[in-house]
Amino acid sequence: MEEAYRAGTIRAIGVCNFYPARLADFCETVEVTPAVNQVELHPFFSQEAALATMREYGVVPEAWGPFAEGNHGIFTHPVLTAIGEKYGKTAAQVALRWKIQRGVVVIPKSVHRDRMEQNIDVWDFELTADDMAQIAELTLDHSEIVNHDDPAFVKMLHGVSSVRTRL
Repeated sequence: MEEAYRAGTIRAIGVCNFYPARLADFCETVEVTPAVNQVELHPFFSQEAALATMREYGVVPEAWGPFAEGNHGIFTHPVLTAIGEKYGKTAAQVALRWKIQRGVVVIPKSVHRDRMEQNIDVWDFELTADDMAQIAELTLDHSEIVNHDDPAFVKMLHGVSSVRTRL
């Protein structure tokens, strides 16, 4: 990838699910630091250590699963809903704005036009420090979607990629 980058074939290198130690090891080993690291990030898994490590190396964080895969009642969560009411916004818009104010790139998925419009409509308000703190308290400090430290999960991922390679 570094050769392709130097040759101008690609404009950037990105990684996914590089948690702090893995990202630090990678950045200390390569010549071209990745531009982006896509990690699971939402109010229930705030990834403070990962964000700090990304900042240290100049890697832009991008959230996958920005709505926690719909878990924890994120779209009606009382804390997010109450904050949203102050600004005339939905809980989802508050969750997106929280990530944006933390310097996280968000690309929420939706096939519904009204939700797409709501997802874009997050630039006309700013969460206060108190709002940010209330949302930060929601974190569980671990994923409930995947466990990248589980050898069985890692083996499963390799099995999926090897099936694709054979196709």
